[in-house]
Amino acid sequence: MGLEINTLAIIPLMTKMHHPRAAESATKYFLTQATASALILFSTTINAWMTGEWTIMNMTNQIPTVILTLALAIKLGIAPFHLWLPDVLQGLNMLTCLILSTWQKLAPMALMMLTSHQLNTNLLIAMALMSTIIGGWGGLNQTQMRKIMAYSSIAHLGWMILVISFAPSLTLLNLLIYLVLTSSMFLMLMTLNSTNTNKLSISWLKTPTLAASMMVTLMALGGLPPTSGFLPKWLILQEMTKQHLGALSALMAMSALLSLFFYIRLSYTISMTSPPNISNSSLTWRKKKNLTYVIPILITMSAAMMPITPTLLLLN
Repeated sequence: MGLEINTLAIIPLMTKMHHPRAAESATKYFLTQATASALILFSTTINAWMTGEWTIMNMTNQIPTVILTLALAIKLGIAPFHLWLPDVLQGLNMLTCLILSTWQKLAPMALMMLTSHQLNTNLLIAMALMSTIIGGWGGLNQTQMRKIMAYSSIAHLGWMILVISFAPSLTLLNLLIYLVLTSSMFLMLMTLNSTNTNKLSISWLKTPTLAASMMVTLMALGGLPPTSGFLPKWLILQEMTKQHLGALSALMAMSALLSLFFYIRLSYTISMTSPPNISNSSLTWRKKKNLTYVIPILITMSAAMMPITPTLLLLN
């Protein structure tokens, strides 16, 4: 019921724009989420039929466990069930994209962490590797910022579910850092009013400081040290090598380079690309936004959480 309320509550926000693309996005989102919810119900029903109890904490059989894993993967947009996410985000405004990429991930991820000790580890690892590769590969040729952020989300979710069976606390840490990075990125895009790479290339005319901050956030999303984005990747790779999964760790690290490439390309667009029609004025007109105090805090967190790693690990 909670998942259904969560899904239905965001539909009015999606259709707020009164545009065919928004209606299409809302329909696609509703159908995928309804399918996933039906699969979760199916999984719990099979489990109740086999074990005689309705709790999802005690799934002893493989069939309901696998169905539950697949259902949560559909809800989150993990590969190979990722195809709805870029299309849905492309039809929405930036604020709804922000909610969809952050808040809407919390409930399915909480369920996945709750049942992490009994989920099929091999299936999770396969989906994680596929997500990071597809998340990196899919974003390479994109020019629309919303689609780039969707593929970025797929890749980050891959890192989260990779380690969920071995260390759920690392998944939680990765989720928190992902929420901070994605929120700051979307809020900056909203402030600069940039929906594609062409608009991004004139962002230095609007707010040079914010354009420079966006470069740092992009590097954090790519996982470069000393930004906060490096922290979960480092800890997850360390945990995977402890589990004697060296080859998998190497593949994950190499797939992260795909994502890093398009983040670096965006940074290049912001900093080193001159637009074809340079504005005559030194500053372009823009509306005043009310998010002045939120953005600096999020940017600081996305850039400077690396030194407090031991504290974050103790909190977990």
